[in-house]
Amino acid sequence: MLVADPTRESAGALDWTMSHALLKHDRLLLLHVVPPSPSWLQAFTSTFVRNAPPAAPEFLVAMRAACEAKHTKNLVEAEVVEMRGKDKAATVLAETNERSIDLLVVGQKRNFSQSLLGCRLSNGLPNRGMDTAEYCIENSKCLCVGVQKKGQNAGYLLSTKNHKNFWLLA
Repeated sequence: MLVADPTRESAGALDWTMSHALLKHDRLLLLHVVPPSPSWLQAFTSTFVRNAPPAAPEFLVAMRAACEAKHTKNLVEAEVVEMRGKDKAATVLAETNERSIDLLVVGQKRNFSQSLLGCRLSNGLPNRGMDTAEYCIENSKCLCVGVQKKGQNAGYLLSTKNHKNFWLLA
């Protein structure tokens, strides 16, 4: 499963997944998490629109098409799910548990000071300084890989629970 967003980090994670993690006849799920819609909008929608699935954004359709073009023997699914509560990472982890996912790939963004110091200020609150990728890496029951694409031909920087900032030249 890949956490899909309209960001370059997510595009880099998809690139790594297609070139290094996806095997023949594997199933790939592109999961996009959207914020919950306001209650007034839900009431309006339920009144006029019956059982309408959320529409897939253009970037998600493009990601799916790129996967299907490169890996024709793989089943590629794209899904949009609504965030449960206020935390995107918790929603992603809940989806991995419900679907019995083996590998979770998340695009990861690091700023300069974070890569030098290797930490963030948490202001005394647990997980306050963690981004979605870091939270998923630390709390996922399945293997979770944070991927940073480093330039056009510079390779990838991978992070897992056991290996932080592993440089893969590819």
